[in-house]
Amino acid sequence: MPTLNLFTNIPVDTVVASDILRDATKAVAKIIGKPESYVMILLNGSVPIAFAGSEEPAAYGELISIGGLDPSVNGKLSSTIADILKTKLFIDSSRFYIKFYDVQTFGFDPEATTHVEENSHKLPFDLRLDKEERGSQNTANCRFQRIHISSL
Repeated sequence: MPTLNLFTNIPVDTVVASDILRDATKAVAKIIGKPESYVMILLNGSVPIAFAGSEEPAAYGELISIGGLDPSVNGKLSSTIADILKTKLFIDSSRFYIKFYDVQTFGFDPEATTHVEENSHKLPFDLRLDKEERGSQNTANCRFQRIHISSL
């Protein structure tokens, strides 16, 4: 489920927002190779942003996807989203940054269901656990549960 979260210091009216949401949805789906029905776009206008010491028009984005990202895809996404922002909001591409996250499936819950996942991880720091639980070289084996609660 690719999710693009965009922030800009430009006020965004409803018509322009709809155009950006539509164009970004199509672009993300096409470039990543996933159906539009999986893509979510969030557009946050009028966010206080200073870039390079200036409050001139700027934008920041985060794109999160379960797979489908690599340096080539990221470059295409960055360029295409920058073009959309320049066309719709007149934001120069030199004042736009985007961060990409390629995540594991357990980090998303697109169905908003309730389920519990148990994972075991080795953490590279001392959690002040009992001596029996502490591993070698100041690492700790830690189990956690991720709980997703569905909305009513």
